[in-house]
Amino acid sequence: KLRNLMRGSVSIPHTSRETTEPPAKKSCTMAHRVHPEPMEELKEGSPNTEPMKGLKNGALEPNESDPATMERGARPSTLRRTGSFLTKSVSSVNLGAAEKKHYDGDIERERTKLEREVLARQQAAEALIEGLTATPEDPTRLYVPSMLKGALFCGHLVTDMDSIAGAIGAADLYSGLACRASEVNSETAWCLERWGCEKPPPIEEMLEQHPDAGVCLVDHQQTSQLNPAIPAKRIVGVIDHHALQSETIVTEMPIFIDIRPWGSMSTIITHGYMASGRKPPPAIAGMLLSAIISDTLNLNGPTTTQWDKAMVAILAIIAGVEDINLLASEQFKAKSKELVGLSATQLCSGDCKVFKLKGSADKEFKIGFAVVETTDDAVIMDRKAELLPELVLGKAEKGVDFLFLAVVNIVEMRSNLLMCDAPEVALAKLAFKGPVTSTGVMDLGSRVSRKKEFVPPLTGSMAAYVPPPAKTASSNDLEALTASAKNPSELVVDPNDPHGKVMRRPSGPAEEDAAPSF
Repeated sequence: KLRNLMRGSVSIPHTSRETTEPPAKKSCTMAHRVHPEPMEELKEGSPNTEPMKGLKNGALEPNESDPATMERGARPSTLRRTGSFLTKSVSSVNLGAAEKKHYDGDIERERTKLEREVLARQQAAEALIEGLTATPEDPTRLYVPSMLKGALFCGHLVTDMDSIAGAIGAADLYSGLACRASEVNSETAWCLERWGCEKPPPIEEMLEQHPDAGVCLVDHQQTSQLNPAIPAKRIVGVIDHHALQSETIVTEMPIFIDIRPWGSMSTIITHGYMASGRKPPPAIAGMLLSAIISDTLNLNGPTTTQWDKAMVAILAIIAGVEDINLLASEQFKAKSKELVGLSATQLCSGDCKVFKLKGSADKEFKIGFAVVETTDDAVIMDRKAELLPELVLGKAEKGVDFLFLAVVNIVEMRSNLLMCDAPEVALAKLAFKGPVTSTGVMDLGSRVSRKKEFVPPLTGSMAAYVPPPAKTASSNDLEALTASAKNPSELVVDPNDPHGKVMRRPSGPAEEDAAPSF
C-alpha cells in the first residue's frame, strides 16, 4: 500500500540536498478537502511485509516480480521502496563528514540522534515529497467519514504541543476546525509564533458557534482529560496514541477511531497526509514537526518508533528546517522557561494524569502521576520543600490514593520521583526497585516516559501492594517537610500575573489578608 503515497518516479538522488532558505511564515489554513484511507503499519513477520521486498543490503532495489511496481512507464523504484527505506533502520547511507557538526575554527561536535535520524532518511524523504500535491487527486484514497467534515478537533485539558498541532493538522486534513481545550503553555506559544499559526479558539466558544458540529478528540480519549464543555453525544471521533484505560469515553453510536502505538499523535496526522498524497502547508508541517520532537524528546524517548523518525525527516524538508537540532534546542528552552515562574501548585498539577488501577481482590485505586520536563532539573528539585506539601494537598483535592511527581531532565534523559507519604513510597519500591531518600525522593535513572516506563510498572505492582499501617510516615524528614499541608488553604489566581498564575494561600477567617504563598 505504500506505493499509493505518491505517483511518478521516486528514484533516490545521490547528491545532497541544496541549502534553501526557510519559507516565510504562513497562516495555517483549513481549506475544505477530501482525502484517502490511511495505510496499515508494516511489520516484519506479518502479512504486510511484502512491501519490504526490494531492500537488499539496506539499498533500494526494484521488485520486478510485482507488476504494480513496474506500472506507469516501468518505474522500478517506487514509494514501496522509499517508504520501507524511511521506516527501517538505515545503514546504507554513508553520512561521512555529516557524522559531526563543524563550527568556525577547529570546534566540532558529534551529531545528535535527532540529526542522524533525519540525515539518514533525507534522500528518501525528498523522493517521496516530489510526488505529493497540495490537493488530492483521488478522493477514495483516504477514508473520511462524513461526520468528520466540519467537525471540531480538540485536544485534552492541560494542553500541550501534540494536542494543539494535532488539532490544527487534523482540521486541515479532514476539513474541520481546530480548537483548544485550555490555555497553551510556553512551548506551544513559542511554536505557534515560530511557524506563523494562529492559536486555535477555545472549544467552549466553538461549540456555541457551531451547534451542529461533532467533536473529534485528538491526543486523548479519557474522560478525566476531556474538557467538561464537550457533551459525550457530540463526540464523533478519536485520533490518539495512548493506551485505553478504565476511563475511556463511552459513546452511544459508532465513531471514527484511529489509535496507533506511535510516539506522537502528530505522527498519525502526518501519515494521513502522506497516505492521501498531499503535502501539508509549511506552517502546519512545522507545527507537526515540533509536536513530534516534543512528544518523543528529540526522538530519544522510549515511545519513539520508526514511523516517528520517518515523518520527522519528511516534515523537516517541507517546513524548510535546515538545522533540526537548533529548532529542538530553541523549542525546549521555551518549554523550560515557563517552569521557573510556575508555582508549586502549577508544577504538581500542570501535567498530571489520573489512572485507575486494580490491586489485590480487585480493589480499585486511583493514581495521580504528574510530570515536569525541564532542561535543568536541579532548579525544580531544589523546591522540594514547596512541592511535597503541595502533593499532599493535591492528593486530597484530586481524590486519589497516590500522587507522584516525576521531574524529567530532557537533556540528560533521566528522572527523579517525588513522593509525599508512606503509601507512595511503598508502591514505588515495589514498582521501581530503588531506594528512597529520607525526603521522599527516588532516582529513576534513565526512565523518562510516563506512558511506557512510569505507569506500567505501577500497574504491574498493584496486586502485590500492601497498605502501610495508618499514620505511618516514611521518615521524620518527610513528615516535617509535609507538615505545612495540615494548615487550611485555598487556591487563588494572582490578579497581577498576565499568565494567571495559580497559587495557594492560607484560608480561614483570621487569615483572609495573608499573602499568597508562591
